[in-house]
Amino acid sequence: MSTEILGISSMATRLLLAELTTAYESASGTRVRIESVGGVDAAKRVAAGEAFDVVVLASDAIDKLIAAGHALAGSRVDLVHSGVAIAVPVGAAQPDVSSEAAVRAAVLAAKSISYSTGPSGVALAKLFERWGIADEIQSRIVTPAPGIPVGSLVAKGADNGGVALGFQQLSELIHVEGIRILGPLPEAIQITTTFSGAVCATSRQPEAVRELLRYLAAPQAADAKRRQGMDPA
Repeated sequence: MSTEILGISSMATRLLLAELTTAYESASGTRVRIESVGGVDAAKRVAAGEAFDVVVLASDAIDKLIAAGHALAGSRVDLVHSGVAIAVPVGAAQPDVSSEAAVRAAVLAAKSISYSTGPSGVALAKLFERWGIADEIQSRIVTPAPGIPVGSLVAKGADNGGVALGFQQLSELIHVEGIRILGPLPEAIQITTTFSGAVCATSRQPEAVRELLRYLAAPQAADAKRRQGMDPA
């Protein structure tokens, strides 16, 4: 068995995986290196056959990789549930986001808006369509470049090349300086993404990867997951 596991993940789980894999290395003696990039890019690289052992992405992306034969059938392990929060630049007005109606009003009032290009962003765009405001706000939406967190755009502010209102997984906002998190999306419209891991078809050490995934899903990882703004799956 190799003493190094190579992996790729989306940015949403970057800090959590860094913490947990460091602990796993100490406990097991197996080195783990996980590259975190934009989720769409991560899935493309796995699908292209790049030599990874493990992949951690939104569960629907994992399922697509498994269906296409790029990850091993039966290897998916759900790790965390991650919800979306709302942020504004530090010092900016703090709109009410305590209800669905309040969030809709805040979006309509915002000078500029940004949200993830991943699953949560797709769901948010559908919400704006359901509210009947998608066309009205289209010109104010700033799409982040791959791998660029929404929080960094919020931190710049609307008058400095950034945005006035940002929506992103809480796990990707809680450590960003220069922003104020207003709170999670209200329960009625909360968007929860499950992130899962799987063994890549290119792995030559699938059992070692399964052991890592068992560790990442185990009860002792729960506190780290909550510290990073997520809930254990």
